[in-house]
Amino acid sequence: MSAIPANRNPDYPVDEMFPARWSPRAFSDAPVTEAQMMSLLEAARWAPSAANVQPWRLVWGLRGDAGFATILDSLSAGNQAWAGQAAALVVMASKTMRTTSTGEEAPNPTHGFDTGAAWASLAFQANLSGLVTHGMGGFDKDRLAEALNVPQGYSLHAVIAVGHPGDPATLPEALRAREVPSQRKPLPEIAARGVFPG
Repeated sequence: MSAIPANRNPDYPVDEMFPARWSPRAFSDAPVTEAQMMSLLEAARWAPSAANVQPWRLVWGLRGDAGFATILDSLSAGNQAWAGQAAALVVMASKTMRTTSTGEEAPNPTHGFDTGAAWASLAFQANLSGLVTHGMGGFDKDRLAEALNVPQGYSLHAVIAVGHPGDPATLPEALRAREVPSQRKPLPEIAARGVFPG
C-alpha cells in the first residue's frame, strides 16, 4: 500500500488507506498483469448496490492492446499527454434502467451513485496492491460509446488510468507542479448533524 503523504493529516481516526490514496498523473512504464487487473475488477464487483442491481459496466485494456488505444484516443489532449503512459485504462459505465420485481423496465435513479461506489472500490484495491489510479472526466463520450459499441441505455462516467507510480519529471512541464496529493475540505463544510452543512 502507498504511504500516507506528509501533507495529509486526517482530523479523526480512519484506516490509512483513505488518506494514502490519491490521483497522480505520473506513471512508470512497468506493466500491470491481467491477474492484477482482475483483482481490481473483483473489488469493484463487490461494491454496494441499491436493490443489488449492480448497474456498473467496466471496459478495460492493457497498454499495447487495441482496446487501450481506443480508450486513449477518446481522451482530451490534456489527458492523452500523460495517460498513455498508464499500464491500463478502464471505462466506467452504468445501465440507466433496471428491471422491477414485476419484470418492467424503469429508470434506475441510483445508477451513477452505485457506479461511484464501484470506482472507489477499484481505487482502494489498487492502492492496497501498490498501484495508483487517476479518474478522468475529460473524454469524448459519444466517440467512445460508438467505438466500444456501448448499447443504448448506458451512461459513460469516467476513464480510469491504472499503473505503477512514476517520476513526475516525465510529465509535461505544466503538470509537474500539480503532481502533489490534494487536500480535502474541512469536515464541517461537508457534514453536519441535523442541518445541511455549509
